[in-house]
Amino acid sequence: MKLYKYKSNRIPKAILISAVCAGLFLGAVGSHPGKAYADAIWDHWQAADAAVAKGTPEAAVPHWKFLVDHYASIGDWENAALFCGRLDEYYDNAKAYDQAIRYYELENEYWLKAGKDWGAVDLQRAEQIRTTIELYMNVSDPEVLKARSAPTSGKLSKFEPEYGTYIGMYTERDPQMLNFYDRSEQFYGKKHALYLAYTQVGKPFPKQYVTRAKQAGAAMQIAWEPSNGLDAVTEAVVRDWAREAKAAGIPIFLRYASEMNGNWVVWHGDPQKYIQNFRMVHDIMAQEAPNVAMVWSPGDVPMYSMDAYYPGDDYVDWVGVSLYTEPYENGDPKQANMQATSPIERLDYLYKTYAARKPLMLSETAVSHRANLPQETFTDYALLNLQRLYEVMPAKYPRLKSITYFNVNLGMTESMNDYLLRDNDAVMKLYSKMIASPYYLTKVENGAKPSNLQGTVPLGGDRYFTKSTKLTPFVKIPDIYIGKLEYYLNGKLLETQTSPPFGLELQAGDVPDGSVIELAVYNRAGEKTASKSFPLNSGISVAVDGKDLAFEQPPVIRDGNTLTPLRAIFESMGAAVKWDQSTQTATATKGATTLAIQIGSSTALKNNVPVKLEMPAQLVNGYTMVPARFVGEAFGGTVNWDGASRTVQIRNSGKSSINQQAEPNVTTITGALTNTATQTKATFKSWLKVQYTKVVQLWNKLA
Repeated sequence: MKLYKYKSNRIPKAILISAVCAGLFLGAVGSHPGKAYADAIWDHWQAADAAVAKGTPEAAVPHWKFLVDHYASIGDWENAALFCGRLDEYYDNAKAYDQAIRYYELENEYWLKAGKDWGAVDLQRAEQIRTTIELYMNVSDPEVLKARSAPTSGKLSKFEPEYGTYIGMYTERDPQMLNFYDRSEQFYGKKHALYLAYTQVGKPFPKQYVTRAKQAGAAMQIAWEPSNGLDAVTEAVVRDWAREAKAAGIPIFLRYASEMNGNWVVWHGDPQKYIQNFRMVHDIMAQEAPNVAMVWSPGDVPMYSMDAYYPGDDYVDWVGVSLYTEPYENGDPKQANMQATSPIERLDYLYKTYAARKPLMLSETAVSHRANLPQETFTDYALLNLQRLYEVMPAKYPRLKSITYFNVNLGMTESMNDYLLRDNDAVMKLYSKMIASPYYLTKVENGAKPSNLQGTVPLGGDRYFTKSTKLTPFVKIPDIYIGKLEYYLNGKLLETQTSPPFGLELQAGDVPDGSVIELAVYNRAGEKTASKSFPLNSGISVAVDGKDLAFEQPPVIRDGNTLTPLRAIFESMGAAVKWDQSTQTATATKGATTLAIQIGSSTALKNNVPVKLEMPAQLVNGYTMVPARFVGEAFGGTVNWDGASRTVQIRNSGKSSINQQAEPNVTTITGALTNTATQTKATFKSWLKVQYTKVVQLWNKLA
């Protein structure tokens, strides 16, 4: 558990200014011999200072830019960084945020080139003032979701889901739940996949925690801390512990010696010694306890020092991180105000560095809804960032596969924040609502995935959804709090939202082909601060006897006709399908009926009798595609069209679909996808067909 937060130890301005003064002439003369050039550098310095003294800092800007370019050109990175600092602060105060971001990022870059990590705070501020508008879409495409969540190697780590995210919680200091893990459903409406416990090296294996986790059908994350230093972690101690871990018989995520990059832990300070020690623990666990996955888990700050402690891919199963979202640095309003910082960007560096190789977990995280020191409540802040934590982060970072919430009111200790969900009704309600998604997995197992096979992808490009979707926005503005979001579909206002959770539910039938959705953002003063448009597409679904079919090649629309994959539908209806490459002909047989369909032909043969197709059969990406109605009716099925969900509904038994629309409004597949005149004609033809069928059925009964 993190005892206190790291604050970036940026060098005092006075010291930097002295360094610059001392280096002005050295830099100038060393690069460009001659007093004249040195005088020019000094003139820019004096002119900038004079402008600031007069209260006209805008007049100093060109001089600061000159000095930045000069010192960067000669490789004097410290002086270049300092003058970037003057520019980013000026632009920040002037609310010229794009320029401020540019120079904050440059300042960080130059400090790194100077061999110092003093620019981390500049990156943090750049993200605080960056306007961000992103949209994510829920889809039912297991192959896309699996590929997006996979490591570069394609091989999953121990206990890694194919896609989806484990939900976890630290409950020990929740006075109502304590370590009775089987109470999770009672309080949150859902089981959790794992629970967090802390123990120290040298203390007995935490059997009681494991027993209760086993009773709840859960796994454990155990933070094993070498509180007496790394030298006390001997092979004998580790081996004994490993044997007890194996006997536990449940999956264990072993978060050994975490937050090693922070000077608040005794195992900080010697990266090589730490790495050797971690590897030793890994090797013994691999020998003695195959049910243990090794988790290497730094703190999210200090950012640049964590990499030196990485033990190597062969010794790490998961990469974790401790990451907290709170309104004030260390819970103290006299320190940095952190309300403009979200958990999203705080994961970004770690994700970009390690996610291609290892699954990531938030091994310890929380959002504060109350700062205990100043006794301020931050419900709006908590709701905004809790949604970012549980809805946006798994969407933006698909390799984030476990989140453990640190459910504690710290009172006046440590960070002095209240993270306890039950202490705020609105926060508790939102948490329960978000984890209800099947994307949050409740059982730790290799290759796990959501029960509904759904997940989230960024909106854009040629991606599409079927039946229905939820759009989840990630919006961040320099004003911090969002006053209003407006959703426009093809220029028409669909919905306005003024408080989190933000998001929009849509049916496929609401989204015509080639649609555009726009998100407009307003601050609390009612000012429109930003907007962004995204392409939005819905696809055609096919259901046979109420069961949705999954296609490698989805249905497509050609000249107003819905073309569907022949093989998948015929096989779902019990027909056998063969393909003759030489004649480009697909043949399907069911009972006494044989169908032959040749690519490019507008006529199929049913028991050698020609049948006219609405459109010739086509090859699309190697798949035989034919008009949906023909495929559905070829073996006696009944085809209906659900316009709301854009679903072709086939009843193999010949019975009408339970989702069929009222008779006068039934449309054919073709009619639903063409212009209004064609729709009217097709609707009437379809209605007549239904009436004729009913008359025949009634006549047969009477006979």
